[in-house]
Amino acid sequence: MSNYVINHLKELESEAIFVIREIAAQFENPALLFSGGKDSILLTHLAKKAFFPAKIPFPLIHIDTGHNFPETIAFRDALVEKLGVRLIVGSVQEAIDKGRAKEETGADASRNSLQIVSLLDTLEAHKVDAAMGGARRDEEKARAKERFFSHRDEFGQWDPKNQRPELWNLFNGRKNYGEHFRVFPISNWTEMDVWEYIKLENIDLPSLYFSHQRDCVVRDGVILANSEFIKLKENEEVVNMTIRYRTCGDMPITGAVESEADNLDKIIEEIATTRTTERGGRADDKRAETAMEDRKKQGYF
Repeated sequence: MSNYVINHLKELESEAIFVIREIAAQFENPALLFSGGKDSILLTHLAKKAFFPAKIPFPLIHIDTGHNFPETIAFRDALVEKLGVRLIVGSVQEAIDKGRAKEETGADASRNSLQIVSLLDTLEAHKVDAAMGGARRDEEKARAKERFFSHRDEFGQWDPKNQRPELWNLFNGRKNYGEHFRVFPISNWTEMDVWEYIKLENIDLPSLYFSHQRDCVVRDGVILANSEFIKLKENEEVVNMTIRYRTCGDMPITGAVESEADNLDKIIEEIATTRTTERGGRADDKRAETAMEDRKKQGYF
């Protein structure tokens, strides 16, 4: 009699696939929120495994701020074509043009919070009742509070003080008309788990995650990519640096790290020794101590 042993990565994989299948079973119109970052790419890979050899049975939703890295959009389009899945794009620029959202001004202007309106409008237009995302509890303290199944009211809002218990892997997807759920199948994964699994499964990623040279601006200790969306402040200068990204968001708010890690082994070694959190360089999280939680209460990812 042989002992059957699975490592922690396969255990996490099994848990995530179970949650993804629960979503497909409990909801009528689920969708996968796809940012083009490593976590949403990993989640898409898990969804593919969950239903193989059939195709992923729900669409991917990308909220396009107009301030994305070009590498992210190119990767998104190539992946959608490869998988043969439906892509729904919600446009922040369209929301601004319609007067649904107001563009921020100033040197530190960002479209990050403007995604809330576009996301809620897109979910409502397509009658999505469960939107799954790649958020993890180790990323940020507000995300650490959420359950796998995160209930949202008819306004898309989240109440961190009123969440449903999840005992013995029983998930309660009951909701009233107009309400929906956000679901996070990789909640229990860490950044290291993600990278080790990406290596194990040989998952393709945008080049942003690997060491490369880029013109940057260092602002308040955060390394930002120089782009048409950045307004230089007095005494700021553009410097060519060797960097990579640990997390991927909009160009004006996503901080890079100086790094020579140009392959998965080097990235894993780098993460094992770092003392900085994954979102430590995100300018949008530095606006206030509770910046992420405030956005999530309003309907953010």
